[in-house]
Amino acid sequence: MIFSELESGTSVEGLPITVFKTDIKAPKYLYLLAGVHGDEVEGVYVLKELYNWLKNEHSLKDMPIVVIPILNVDGYRAQSRVNAHLVDLNRNLPTKDWTPEKTQPKYNPGAKPLSEPENQFLVKLLDKYKPGLIISFHTWKPILNHNGDCQDIAQYLYQFNKYEMAGDIGYPTPGSLGTFGVEKYKTPVLTFECPELKTHRESLKDIWKENEEGLKRMFQTELIWNKLKS
Repeated sequence: MIFSELESGTSVEGLPITVFKTDIKAPKYLYLLAGVHGDEVEGVYVLKELYNWLKNEHSLKDMPIVVIPILNVDGYRAQSRVNAHLVDLNRNLPTKDWTPEKTQPKYNPGAKPLSEPENQFLVKLLDKYKPGLIISFHTWKPILNHNGDCQDIAQYLYQFNKYEMAGDIGYPTPGSLGTFGVEKYKTPVLTFECPELKTHRESLKDIWKENEEGLKRMFQTELIWNKLKS
């Protein structure tokens, strides 16, 4: 597939937030993003490998895709979960259940919903290029957290990586992308939680290898297309 770089966003510290899009127009797009939490390098690595493959695999039918390799570029540089304002971007989106309560410093939701430039940029993209499916790569313990109508995609990937499937991860996540995507855009969101390198795997390449076949094969099915057409 052929991707072009769109106009970048800007982080709190003025770093560019790069974004790429395939050169086709469509009513709905597949979003692939990582680095919402800057210390989750495993998810960033898996998306990097997947994006490299998509760019070089010319046998695939062109698909409307938007790729954000690292949303929280300041946090990634500092290896911090939060952004440079110490805000958790995955608690800062304007969901119905958003709350200013900060149960832990790492879950800081910010002063108000959508206060952070990184999320403002993300929402600007989502408004311009409507999402049909969002896959957000994170790092925690291996879980395929499906919000909205994407359990079928979780089930397909489970055949290959055997990650736990869950519609709920067991605790509230107000202001999260998983909730926001379903609420505002009626779009399913798969939060793809990769295992932590330090406790589960020997190398980043190992984490990619256990997901490579499933992710690649998924793009050769109708699963994603069905979401973009619905």
